[in-house]
Amino acid sequence: MKDLIDICNLSEAEIDDLIEKAEDIIANPENYSEKCKNKKIATLFYEPSTRTRLSFESAMLELGGSVIGFSSATDSSVSKGESVADTARTVECFADIIAMRHPKEGAPFVAAKAVNIPVINAGDGGHNHPTQTLTDILTIKREKGHLDNLVIGCCGDLKFGRTVHSLIAAMSRYKNVEFVLISPEELKIPENVRTEILEKNEIKYSEVTELEKVIPSLDVLYMTRVQRERFFNEADYVRLKDTYILTEDKLKNAKDDLSILHPLPRVNEISTEIDSDPRACYFRQVRNGKFIRMALILKLLGVD
Repeated sequence: MKDLIDICNLSEAEIDDLIEKAEDIIANPENYSEKCKNKKIATLFYEPSTRTRLSFESAMLELGGSVIGFSSATDSSVSKGESVADTARTVECFADIIAMRHPKEGAPFVAAKAVNIPVINAGDGGHNHPTQTLTDILTIKREKGHLDNLVIGCCGDLKFGRTVHSLIAAMSRYKNVEFVLISPEELKIPENVRTEILEKNEIKYSEVTELEKVIPSLDVLYMTRVQRERFFNEADYVRLKDTYILTEDKLKNAKDDLSILHPLPRVNEISTEIDSDPRACYFRQVRNGKFIRMALILKLLGVD
């Protein structure tokens, strides 16, 4: 495998290998501190990012490598009209691997086709965010101890939420995983996710509008924010943004070992009072993102 553009580029065995490597990095960080000495990652971020960009950069630094790149399209020749392919070809002259975030679906794929070095999709529009999904899977594995026999609730913006689409695609491969999809009618999962992943693979799922009714059955609750940047109509965003807010009161009937995940950033969809609840995993999830990206960088660069 040269690139990671879509979580479906990875087999179940490859995902398991990455998780195993990440857990070894967590246990033995000193063994990896110079694995990427003299290697450079280029982080090409055409959209704002805190966790993903810093996670990639800290991952490479902790592997002994270095970082180049930009955090905004206005900071590069993109502002002058340079194409994604030309930018990638230019960066290939300076870096060993690229991590790209772009608002247009398919842009990292275009970059990957243009260069000979590995390209990692760090999020492309509402399409895919495979390294966030690897982060989510590692977190579920570390919190639950296994990846099968789970009821996973996905709540909020399931239409534009690329992290949800990728998570469903990846977790559908494990045995006896059931999805409860919680959203307003306007933000239900896209038809292609429903037909090409859930129904095609005969995955058990349900679509509901009320979180309180289903929370007692959940092993994992994956919260998402309603994304203002994906809406063309501000009025629609304002109407839907406060549809689901997780509070302590709503957790009264949840399992004691429920794992609450969120790809972040949050706005107000998880009350800050929940941050101290042991079931809140989202900041541990952020830390896990660094380790799984370290494992991925090693794999794509062919470093043991």
